[in-house]
Amino acid sequence: MTNNLVVVGGGQAAFALAAKLRALKDQRPITVIASENSLPYQRPPLSKKYLMGEAGLDRLHYRPQSWYVDNDIDIRTGTRAVRIERADKSLSLSGGVSLPYETLVLATGSRPRRLLASVGGELEGVYVIRDFQDADKLARDLKPGKRALVIGGGYIGLEATAVAKSAGLDVVLIEMADRILNRVASSTTADIVRDIHRVRGVDIREATGLVRLVGESGRVTHAELTDGTTLSVDLVIVGIGVHANDELAVDANLTVENGVVVDEFSRTSDPSIYAIGDCAVMPWEGRRIRLESVQNAVDQSETLAQTLAGTAQPYAPKPWFWSDQYDVKLQIAGFGIGYDTTITRPGQREGSVSVWYMRAGKLIAVDAINDARAYVAGKKMIEMGITPDRAEIENPATDLKLLLG
Repeated sequence: MTNNLVVVGGGQAAFALAAKLRALKDQRPITVIASENSLPYQRPPLSKKYLMGEAGLDRLHYRPQSWYVDNDIDIRTGTRAVRIERADKSLSLSGGVSLPYETLVLATGSRPRRLLASVGGELEGVYVIRDFQDADKLARDLKPGKRALVIGGGYIGLEATAVAKSAGLDVVLIEMADRILNRVASSTTADIVRDIHRVRGVDIREATGLVRLVGESGRVTHAELTDGTTLSVDLVIVGIGVHANDELAVDANLTVENGVVVDEFSRTSDPSIYAIGDCAVMPWEGRRIRLESVQNAVDQSETLAQTLAGTAQPYAPKPWFWSDQYDVKLQIAGFGIGYDTTITRPGQREGSVSVWYMRAGKLIAVDAINDARAYVAGKKMIEMGITPDRAEIENPATDLKLLLG
């Protein structure tokens, strides 16, 4: 087999890489190793429309089986990659199969952090949401009037809270840090998001952690919290972050730092092996970051496809994210690491507002709540290196488009 490509992972990054290579008329043999018993599918809707029963799995698939056949992509679902044999450039698969590769791409993604068994993490009724099977199990438990505890006040926990509350459950959310969104957003944005949930009846308890879960007959019934209270609960949703799936890289002695370390061309410490998507740790503005987003998975994968197809393209991340909670859309442009100032800008319609992040006088990020205009303009400003005056940002009458020159 000549110049064959093997991709480990069946998510957004793996699909985007294969699709882009074929769009570039690259005809090398491609094999995709997907551990789930499903074709690649969109994951963000799992905790939203899919969980609410508004979209079936077939609607989440990127392409049907026929597309892979038509594009000569050998996709092997329900198959695990067990070990990388770097010396002879082969990949050991579940079932004892060995697959040779010329180029290997790790698109293994990430997985949710789970509660330890010692604090009740193994009890029935305790959920994480990563794949459609997780969502299927949780959906059966989302019944009006039930009592849900959500652990974690990041975007994962807040989105799960919105779904549970919208389904008619009584919801308590706890966050160990002093406030929700402590690691990923400003206190201004956190205040706005907190109010969005509280006006809908969610009990948010900050600076509050879990001591342990208690169950009867193997099913969770109570939660003991660090504020000294005990809650009666019917189910628990855990949203406390993710682990990068980097075990294959660790076992193969590739450079790993909470993810697989790559250069600007997505190359690992082995020139025949690349890593993309949630599992990759990449250079960005003088530091290393790992981006857990659809945008990064697509952009990095398509840039790598250009490199593999013969036109070397360094990948320069331009982070953007989004979060849907109830009827509220939060859109984030840029990366607010190290910000020293925020500026709040009222939107042009009720309920819309944006928070602008500055570092040493430079615009580095924008959080837009139900304000697509601010998001689009802010994203362009960040990419173009434009920083408006504070007064221009604060004034809702300012036409942001004019500030783009």
